[in-house]
Amino acid sequence: MGQTLDNKALVIGVASSALFDLGESDQIFREEGVEAYERYQNEHLDEPFRPGVAFPFISKLLEFNSVFDGDDQGVEVVVLSRNSPRTGLRVMNSIEHYGLDITRSVFRSGISPFEYMKAFDMALFLSADDADVRESVAEGFPAGCVLPLSDSGNRGDGTAAEATHVHESGEELRVAFDFDGVLAGDSAERVFREAQVSDPANALEKYNEHEADLANRPIEEGPLKRLLEGINILQNAAREYREANPAAQTPNLRVALVTARSGKAQKRAVNTLEDWGLTVDDAFFLGGLNKAPFLNRMQPDIFFDDQMGNLDRYTLSIPSVHIPFGAHNGE
Repeated sequence: MGQTLDNKALVIGVASSALFDLGESDQIFREEGVEAYERYQNEHLDEPFRPGVAFPFISKLLEFNSVFDGDDQGVEVVVLSRNSPRTGLRVMNSIEHYGLDITRSVFRSGISPFEYMKAFDMALFLSADDADVRESVAEGFPAGCVLPLSDSGNRGDGTAAEATHVHESGEELRVAFDFDGVLAGDSAERVFREAQVSDPANALEKYNEHEADLANRPIEEGPLKRLLEGINILQNAAREYREANPAAQTPNLRVALVTARSGKAQKRAVNTLEDWGLTVDDAFFLGGLNKAPFLNRMQPDIFFDDQMGNLDRYTLSIPSVHIPFGAHNGE
């Protein structure tokens, strides 16, 4: 009987387009075709790709394997790629170059690999291909589209110097989540949107009253609830390891909730997390304020949100992921 990943705290799939900066390679593929792309990759096999938008998140996440006893525990990251096995050699070489603990991969020669998420029991699939991500979410899989960053820190070409650096070992991993449509389902958002149509002047008040009435009733699970579950397991394991090995360098992980909820609607979010047995370290209930100033100050390694309006390319200077799920995404 073969090995399984059942004991892993977290299994994440990442496309090479999310892990590395493939901007130059993709341009050759689009402008010159498959043969030119394959020739280019073969000629540059020993030249590692630059880190991509998801690189800091993935590399810091893998450091948590140091606090687990067995190889069958901790974090598993699997590359899911549209590359062929041959062009995938450069991806493999880049993984080795950066010393990433990634040993499993799927290369599908132009076909989307997301359908193998279930076989790996993944809690998340990250890709820079919006079509692949939307198809994954439509099939019920937890997936997000990484949004590129520019050299100045704002989005543009996928190569932000500050956000996609090769970090020093021991740097804190910071993860930020929106709540509705990300950790939780979108039922509350639908109530607000319906009120905006039927009674726009009082929509917010009706939404807050609805959430206050249901403050003690947990919201349904959203696409990234399992991701937070795994992150909490990593946090607890690191805490126990730190207590047992006070002199050892132990990775640290901090989780923030950043949501437009406020007032009467705050309690239901907190109570839902408590009902799930999950925790966050920080919670920002912003009441519709622009999230960018708070996120830019926080500087998370990754931020997940279901609304593109909150991921404005001209205001955010952090790695961001769009979760195309629910009411705000045409579902």
